Amino acid sequence: MATLAEIRAKLQAQENNGSKSSTSGGDNAIFPFWNIPEQSTAVLRFLPDGNESNSFFWVERLMIRLPFSGIKGDSDSRNTFVQVPCMEMWNETCPVLTEVRTWFKDPALEDMGRKYWKKRSYIFQGFVLDSPLAEDTVPENPVRRFIIGPQIFQLLKAALMDPELEELPTDYTSGLDFRLTKTTKGGYADYSTSTWARRERALDKAEMEAVSQYGLFDLSSFLPNKPDETAVNVIKEMFEVSVDGGQYDPEAFGQYFRPAGMYKPQTDSTSSKAEETTTAPAPKEEKQEETVVSETPQSSGGGSKAEDILATIRARQSQ
Repeated sequence: MATLAEIRAKLQAQENNGSKSSTSGGDNAIFPFWNIPEQSTAVLRFLPDGNESNSFFWVERLMIRLPFSGIKGDSDSRNTFVQVPCMEMWNETCPVLTEVRTWFKDPALEDMGRKYWKKRSYIFQGFVLDSPLAEDTVPENPVRRFIIGPQIFQLLKAALMDPELEELPTDYTSGLDFRLTKTTKGGYADYSTSTWARRERALDKAEMEAVSQYGLFDLSSFLPNKPDETAVNVIKEMFEVSVDGGQYDPEAFGQYFRPAGMYKPQTDSTSSKAEETTTAPAPKEEKQEETVVSETPQSSGGGSKAEDILATIRARQSQ
């Protein structure tokens, strides 16, 4: 387990690097805090990552949401969305962002650029100590997973960088509980009033026994698999179809990336390296648009018709 000083140093290094440039889980272990009522609070206790090589007690996930006008061959289908992993999650070139970054040089394409920009989230684990949410089923293992968006993450990060914090919040004997409070701002869920507990609290006997009995998740196991070269080409093709306003093609893409709830097509091939996309979901009520980094300027206002935007993009691609 990394020390607080090591975490602070690594966060500071990431901050410095960032200034120079700019998963559904299949079980109910994910705590859907975004469904708690407005003006209510859930109390959480974060735990370390089961992967001891991870300095942090979270892992970062970067996903891109591709919209389609429907599903090919399904006359009843409507707008469909498919999440694909952003290759920048592995510090490699992303074919989608390579194109999208150029759009921010053209005010007419800024809004479209934000539509395809990477969405950042973080996977944590821990206990739900108090919750106003009535869940239909609660997993036997009380160690839950949390899918945290950028807004909440900035609160957690700020606390870690506070020099008055002497111990890691995940420390078993001197850690802190986190009070996650949901309000609403601008039509979206807002968690900016969430706070850490003022007093340290040691894990109680039941919590320690749960950690001993069930162990801790290796959080990286809930990230999507890294796409191989073929899957990266599929992502690029899907992106082009999406931008052109086309439909999702299960025959062409289904072995690699699928809308939520769609089963993987059967295949006789035993050599396929199809990319699985079973990933933890993003909070549904939290605004998911990530604050765009310096390389993507803020919108200058105004808008264009979808047809005009597509014509501009096609013109740029043909150059």
